[in-house]
Amino acid sequence: MKQVFTLFLLGAVVTVNAQTKIISQAIINTKTVIESPDGEDAPAGNVTTSDNGEQVRVMRFGGDGETKTTTWLKNDLIKTFSDSEMGRTTVIRDNSKKLTTTIMEMMGRKTGMYATDADQEEMGKRMDSMMRTRNQGGQSVNAAQRVPAEYSIEYRDETKKIAGYECKKALVIATRGTRKDTTQVWYCPEFKLQGVTSTGGMLGGFGSFLQQPSGNGFDKLDGFPMEYVRNMGRGRKMTVQVTKLVTDKEIADKEFEIPKDIEVRAMKDMQNGTGGGPVFQMRVGG
Repeated sequence: MKQVFTLFLLGAVVTVNAQTKIISQAIINTKTVIESPDGEDAPAGNVTTSDNGEQVRVMRFGGDGETKTTTWLKNDLIKTFSDSEMGRTTVIRDNSKKLTTTIMEMMGRKTGMYATDADQEEMGKRMDSMMRTRNQGGQSVNAAQRVPAEYSIEYRDETKKIAGYECKKALVIATRGTRKDTTQVWYCPEFKLQGVTSTGGMLGGFGSFLQQPSGNGFDKLDGFPMEYVRNMGRGRKMTVQVTKLVTDKEIADKEFEIPKDIEVRAMKDMQNGTGGGPVFQMRVGG
């Protein structure tokens, strides 16, 4: 009886030690590179008209080039700053308040907007309704692309070091009907970041109002993604890699404050075209 009890305790210790650590404070530098085999890039944007007569300015992000991103995490607060050829973007997320504030600097102009999770959900439904009836260049929006994906993970017995961390390989498979898209991921099994499933990429710098409802599946990984490679339209490839991760530095609360020299408006007002001008809509990835 004594021997069985000892073995039970040993098993409990092994289980506790194997648990992935959750980090609640960190600074993460990430590099995103999008490459096209033929050098072609998506158009910068255009104006189209929705089924109810609204003018919608569609801005396309995800063109070729490099974007550098820095993310600050402190408990429920997350700040992401992105710098690319198109401009600079700062996104401040308060998970406790379910509020996202985005500041965009493009062509010498700064625009600030905020949205609650409920606002984003409603805006997503409206944008989807407009996109269903829009037809660009003779190609209509595929209904299958709007269906939330189901994700599965396949782990591989391969390792490599990224930013000083030992990482393992996995395949994140997104299934929509009969279509499957696979993302190659290198993740660190030692830790996960609180409230952050990944950094960099096309969506990380433009606020969670652009995130797909089904996410990216990285939350199912047994660790944090330090590098991933994703295939895009027209033969393009996106590579995202964490270049530096700092977890032992105290982050001041003022890092997450909204600059006082920028007017920040409600996203739903900007979507409704309050104040004149066309509705502003962003399209990621072409």
